[in-house]
This record gives sequence, C-alpha cells and structure tokens, in this order.
Amino acid sequence: MEATINSPVPRPTREDWLANPRKRVLLFGMSGLGKTHISNLLRGTGKWFHYSVDYRIGTRYMGEYIVDNFKREAMRNPFLAQLLLTDSIYIASNLTFHNLTPLSTYLGKPGDPAKGGIPFEEYLRRQEQHRVAEIAALGDSAHFIARAEDLYGYGNFICDTGGSICEVVDPNDPNDPLLTKLSKDMLMVWLKGDAAHTEELIRRFDADPKPMYYEPGFLNAAWEDYRAETGQAPDKVDPDQFVRWAFAHALAHRQPRYEAMAKNWGITLPANDISQVDSAQAFETVIADTLASHGSAP
Repeated sequence: MEATINSPVPRPTREDWLANPRKRVLLFGMSGLGKTHISNLLRGTGKWFHYSVDYRIGTRYMGEYIVDNFKREAMRNPFLAQLLLTDSIYIASNLTFHNLTPLSTYLGKPGDPAKGGIPFEEYLRRQEQHRVAEIAALGDSAHFIARAEDLYGYGNFICDTGGSICEVVDPNDPNDPLLTKLSKDMLMVWLKGDAAHTEELIRRFDADPKPMYYEPGFLNAAWEDYRAETGQAPDKVDPDQFVRWAFAHALAHRQPRYEAMAKNWGITLPANDISQVDSAQAFETVIADTLASHGSAP
C-alpha cells in the first residue's frame, strides 16, 4: 500500500492508534473521492460523530445569505412577493448532509445573466463570504469534538471537509494557524486520487457543473485567462463553460496544495485503498497499516 507520512506534527504509532478509544480524523481531498462515503459509513455504526464542514457552512454561517437569495428571487414574482410581504408563506433552505445544492446555488457562476450567470464582482463577494465561513466552520471542529462526547458520548470523531480546504490555508507555512489547530485535534488524512480519478471527476463535472470556492488569486487569473482565450466580454461568458474550464484547471492547482498538506501536516491514503473500506474496523485498520508503514513521525 502506497502511503506517506512526513510531518513535523507527532503522529501515533500503529499500536497507539488502535488502542486509543478516542479516534479523531479529518479527511481532505477533492470532492468525489470518498470523504462523505466514509463519514456516512462511520456514522452509521453509532460510534462515530460525523461533522460535515460544508453542512456547517451552509447552515450556521451562510444560511441567511442563502435564504435571502431565495427571497430576492421570489420578490421578483408579484404573486410570491405579496405572499411574502404578508407573511403568508415561509421560505427556507432544505440543506442536508446529502444535499448541498442550496449552498452551491448561492455561490453561483459568473457570466451571462441570460444563462443564469451573475456579475463577476458579485461572484467574488460571495466567494469571500464562503472563505470566511469555511475558516470558521473548520475552526468549530474542536467545539464539536467536545460537544459530541459531552452530549452524546461519542469518543470517535470524523471531520468531513470540502474540497476547498486547501484554498483557505497555507500548507507550506509551519505556523499556519488553522492547520496547526486542526492537526493537533485530529489525524489529517488526504484521500489521494490518481489519473483515472481525475478523468472521472472531470467527466462528472462536465455532466453537471456546480459552483465551487476558489482561492482569489487562482480565480482572478482563471477569469482573465478564460476571457483571453474566448474573447468574450464579462457579461457574455457562458457560466457553465467557465466553471467547467476552471474546474479542470483547479485539479492541477489543488494537487500540490493537498500534497503539501499531507506531507507537512498529515498522512496520505490512496483513494483506491479507501474505496475498499466497508466497515469501521476496516477504516481503522487501513489507518493503522499506514502508520505502521512509516512509523511515528517526530
């Protein structure tokens, strides 16, 4: 099994990991490689608390933005506007662990309004809201570790992060405050895809392009490069075509960031190995085997 540990943060030995009654893990990597699948599997045992960062973002930190956006659209319809103004209807987001559509819909896609696009400046504003929310939601994990055990008796904790975690940290900074905190509280595990996974992720995204969060430097450069390639004015860019283009470039942009996070702050598990996990015991074993392969890193 291919795996890597090369971290300044102390890591448990295989024996310590297996003997510890309080196993706390943070999964990171591109969406679609198994983070939520593993998290759901562990939660289903009744012995692991599942903390979804995206769910926390969409409820605690961006819920009001999302619902206000629904209301803004409803107010454009005279029939719905009158019902809203008289408190005759109630509009809410039905965001769940399995349905994050309200969050992605709010983030939107830049480009031609006739094709569902929003102005690039508004897109950047919403992206910044997401950045702030993601940092806060990741920072909340320690609170939920304590809350899960205090309220529900869960000693085991799985943190299911969004694919954009690598965009809100500096994995090469040994003093990065968020990574320092997260790596002390949890064992950080990168689910690493291969070339076949990359092709499949692009294929899925092409079929159903979804809004995503990107680091501002990457996003601004992507917008300028795409417009230079296509010769399109900002309000004529096809929103779906742009996010498809940006996603394909984001995979290459994120890969070295994930790799640095694993090298400096955690461990690496190939996605092919994690896809074979079908029980909590199998998950604990694959982590233990990885730790045994490389020993404890000082």
